[in-house]
Amino acid sequence: MAPVVSAALGALGPLLVKLSGLLAGEYGRLKGVRREIRSLESELTSMHAALEEYTKLEDPSGQVKAWISLVRELAYDTEDIFDKFIHHLGKRGHRGGFKEFLRKITLPLKTLGARHEIADQIDDLKDRIKQVKDLKDSYKLNDVPSSTTGHLAVDPRLHAVFAEEAHLVGVDGPRDNLAKWMVEEGNNSSKPRKVLSIVGFGGLGKTTLANEVYRKIQEQFDCKAFVSVSQKPDIKKIMKDVISQVSCQGGSTKDTSDWDEIKSISKLRELLQNKRYLIIIDDVWSAQAWKTIKCAFPENNCSSRIIVTTRIIDVAKSCCLGGDDQMYELKSLSDLHSRILFFTRIFGSGKNCPDMLEEVSNNILKKCGGLPLAIISIAGLLANRPAIKEEWEKVKRSIGSALEKTKSLEGMSSILSLSYNDLAPNLKTCLLYISLFPEDHVIERTRLVRLWIAEGFISEERGQSKQEAAENYFYELINKSMVQPVDIGFDGKVRACRVHDMMLELIISKSVEDNFTTMVGGGQSLKNQQGFIRRLSIQYIDKELASALANLDLSHVRTLIVMPSCCIEHMPRLDLFEALRVLDFQHCRDLKDFDMNGMDKLVQLKYFNFTGTAISKLPLGIVMLGNLETLDIGNTNVQELPAGFGQLTKLEHLQGGHVILPDGIGDMKNLELMSGFVIASSKMDLLEDLGNLTSLKELNVDLELANKIRDKVSCEDKKCEEAFLSSLCKLGTCKLRSLDIAACGASLDFLDSWSPLPSSLRRFSTNYMDSFTKFPKWITPALTNLANLHICIAELTEDDLVTLGQLPSLLRLKLWSSNKLVATVQRNSFLNLKVLDFGVQTERAYVSFLKGSAPRLEELTITFSVSAAKANGFYSGIEHLKCLKQAMIDLDVEDATPSECKAAAAEIRNEADANPNHPALIIVGKSEEEDN
Repeated sequence: MAPVVSAALGALGPLLVKLSGLLAGEYGRLKGVRREIRSLESELTSMHAALEEYTKLEDPSGQVKAWISLVRELAYDTEDIFDKFIHHLGKRGHRGGFKEFLRKITLPLKTLGARHEIADQIDDLKDRIKQVKDLKDSYKLNDVPSSTTGHLAVDPRLHAVFAEEAHLVGVDGPRDNLAKWMVEEGNNSSKPRKVLSIVGFGGLGKTTLANEVYRKIQEQFDCKAFVSVSQKPDIKKIMKDVISQVSCQGGSTKDTSDWDEIKSISKLRELLQNKRYLIIIDDVWSAQAWKTIKCAFPENNCSSRIIVTTRIIDVAKSCCLGGDDQMYELKSLSDLHSRILFFTRIFGSGKNCPDMLEEVSNNILKKCGGLPLAIISIAGLLANRPAIKEEWEKVKRSIGSALEKTKSLEGMSSILSLSYNDLAPNLKTCLLYISLFPEDHVIERTRLVRLWIAEGFISEERGQSKQEAAENYFYELINKSMVQPVDIGFDGKVRACRVHDMMLELIISKSVEDNFTTMVGGGQSLKNQQGFIRRLSIQYIDKELASALANLDLSHVRTLIVMPSCCIEHMPRLDLFEALRVLDFQHCRDLKDFDMNGMDKLVQLKYFNFTGTAISKLPLGIVMLGNLETLDIGNTNVQELPAGFGQLTKLEHLQGGHVILPDGIGDMKNLELMSGFVIASSKMDLLEDLGNLTSLKELNVDLELANKIRDKVSCEDKKCEEAFLSSLCKLGTCKLRSLDIAACGASLDFLDSWSPLPSSLRRFSTNYMDSFTKFPKWITPALTNLANLHICIAELTEDDLVTLGQLPSLLRLKLWSSNKLVATVQRNSFLNLKVLDFGVQTERAYVSFLKGSAPRLEELTITFSVSAAKANGFYSGIEHLKCLKQAMIDLDVEDATPSECKAAAAEIRNEADANPNHPALIIVGKSEEEDN
């Protein structure tokens, strides 16, 4: 895995790679340059090795932290200087002038003086490196041990184990339901062992809930035990803890001090072999730990039960592999229960909040987000302060810093930090980056992973692309309950995420401590800024904040994210941000008033996001950004791209919104996504160039075939179709996964000649009426990867539906047809389909489902012709769709009597009621509208 930029090590790893590259290249063959670079590389390599060791320390000293910070800042500054150096060399390299330039930068400082800024900066680097090296010696950091063990802190989970039942809020319902499930069929018959895993965010109350279930049912078991596992489980100690607890309940053991793991597990199995036992395994952090621990608990058909708590979804799933096991995902407290818990802890009653504290208490509770530990901790802090609005406002504003500094909040900080500390360094970096977004902000997955890539946090690993690796990091953060999923699609993919306010406070605190991110208008003061700003989020800005920002050096900022709430007129000039890798203006509607001059100076820029802004024209300087990888101008007023755009050959993601695609794109061979662009039929060269973009995975184009003569395709359009199809055939054999085509007023029947089949295609969509006159020949069961299909066909037949039902990977199908479709969905068809939408435009349709069809269907939208269904007794077959969650039926009442319409609606409702999944049903028709 290649070195990446990280919160712990900064840019040191990638910097060393750059220096090695310079040495290996033609610059390294010049004697003076080789000596300078090799000297820098040697010193920085030594520092990198030391830094890697120090960042592993659990509790580093203040001197170690200070030295780490100095090295990080030094590495960032060094990379900035060499990026500038390499850029200048590149510009001069083709003019015969770079040897002279190299000669100058290797001259002594007294010769160069102020003649060259870069030479001054390189000499300054040498001095700084020497100072940092000397400081390491003066601090005697070479003597720092490779690991540290501080004093043992009190386990913050203990209060959950010994909490008084009378003090608990919101536990009764989940406790009683889970307790019932735990003991059902267990009292009077021998049943297999069952496992309940409780999973959720740190501080959500998993241990409390497990303990309450344990209290409620413990008398029904012969042996009981409660043990905590922790991040670094000592299996031998865990086994001995369980043995000691069950031995006190009727077993007998000798001294266990000399037992190893195997003997401990064997003895425990012996003790429990014929007993009905109840065991809580609290705080499991890995599937491997559970795999080892569960060996000690025999499956003895005595109706034994095990409760496992964990913060990690994959671990919870690994605990519940048996058919009778259950995973329970614990949710946050409701607003009502949050208020009761909060005010009971402060005032002794959940109803005694003074009116003057109502607003501030609501704001505090919103920040707590239903997290019981946060509510209890902050309530404990407020209980010791006067019940005055100003005092409570201070607490609300300072919750982030208070997490680290206030004794009463130490437990919550410890709980949250456990999850954070368990992350691998690369995941920590990706999580800390999210601190650039404000509270409650929903962050799209695609946006976030592209930001991580542009920042240099991601490298290709184990045969995965950077995109795939970044998405794995995204899902790993969800799996570990560090971020919360938002909008889970039919394919199981999470479209976006948000961070719990308490976790956000923690990661902001850690980001600021490491000078990783800086927020303007987000509660962080610029007066306390340590070192240069590296990543800047402007969440709010006025004249005062703009003035404070103007006094800071912005030339080292790598990321600039501007929130929609910002007043653009107070924004700093773009040419001040010469080290930018990321520039994100998403949804800043007044961006049209912002001065874009200086764009050409942002030579390191990799990510540029204009989506949702009101700009109508891209700055001309954008064609000079040779390192640009992502450009998003979706949902803007931009209609065309500037001349010379095709020279941006490193571009990978190009997102538009009905933008005319220019000529000369044939060299943009790194493009993976091109979406929202218009291709005119006259652009033959452009259509041919499209086939050269062999890295394309997603293509979304509007094909303008505007030369139809009396419903016949003109010769010009015919050539356009042939050129477009030829390019698609080339792309289909490469990496094309998603294709959206719009061709208003024209037929796409020419795609029938598509060959060879696009075997990698996962998504195909065309949303204009009658895009195809008949079912496309190339859509066959051989398209084994096709998962999402949206297609408009003039004449759809039952045979076509049979073909669609045989597509093995189809998850979502949206159909539109202008003919009267009467069909039955056959058994063993649509085996994996989750969403089926016939569209309410499909007229006079009557489609019914046989038993065994669409066994996984969850959402159904369909037109139901009453007159066509009359002969079958208005049968729909909805009762057979066992996984159906919701159905919308558009009742077509044409040629039907009111009584027939009423009977049809009643039959559909009866079938929905008979469905064991009890789907939500909406019936819409001309004669009635009903919502159940």
